Amino acid sequence: MIFLTQRNAKGSAEVRRGMENQNESLAALQELIEVVAKLRSPDGGCPWDLAQTAETLTPYVIEEAYEVVDAIKSGDKGAIAEELGDLLLQVVLQAQIASESGQFSLKEITRGISQKLIRRHPHVFGDVSVASVDEVRQNWEQIKAKEKGEPSPDAQKLSAKLGRYGRTLPPLTAAMKISQKAAAIGFEWENIQGVWDKFHEELGEFQQALAEETPERQQAELGDLLFAVIQLARWHNLDPSDGLQGTNQRFVQRLEKMEGVVDRPLSDYSLDELENLWQQAKAQLAKEGS
Repeated sequence: MIFLTQRNAKGSAEVRRGMENQNESLAALQELIEVVAKLRSPDGGCPWDLAQTAETLTPYVIEEAYEVVDAIKSGDKGAIAEELGDLLLQVVLQAQIASESGQFSLKEITRGISQKLIRRHPHVFGDVSVASVDEVRQNWEQIKAKEKGEPSPDAQKLSAKLGRYGRTLPPLTAAMKISQKAAAIGFEWENIQGVWDKFHEELGEFQQALAEETPERQQAELGDLLFAVIQLARWHNLDPSDGLQGTNQRFVQRLEKMEGVVDRPLSDYSLDELENLWQQAKAQLAKEGS
């Protein structure tokens, strides 16, 4: 009897702590909402924030999302919390801007996602039974298609699916997914040599466009060349986004090494001197295993 009483008391304490944490989270969110509203207020607000629109803020939405991912990869809990806060700020800012013109508010955003989650998880909030994660995913896609008045995923045209990837994913990720789905229906080269032939063909067309064509054609041929590189990555089971991210990081690391051994700005050095410093930095990082 004493054991049951202790267990019940422990359970009640956990419930109270949970409610207290929830109330504190709601109070903190309300504080953020009020801060953003003040920043956007014509009466004493911030000129920069007042000048922003939903469109001008879209680059920051993307930037903050990537910074969240980078923080998660680092495993730094403090950085993760900070970057999630920056991303949440973008949500609240977008909601504030929309509410000022009577479009929608944070209430519609949060209520909408809650209702969506309930609808798309009938195995949790309804009486549907599922046997696997794949079945959960299939149900999600079928419910999603029904909500949008679209055919079921299995009945959708391939072009509709791929078009959505192109609109909603980062370009490198979209290109990989588009080519994977196309290959799955047999629209694929017979061997890797065909992919290399396509790469060299696109490289030649890009070079010709740079020499003879308009900027619009040059841009188009650049896209074709990048798409061909992504096909090479796919055939070799490589991730082009991870590959490019690694190159970016190595470039910055080498510059950091260069700046660490010079006594004046890099812009003061000749190209030959910079190349020599670059090679030294590259060798040093290779020695360190970076």
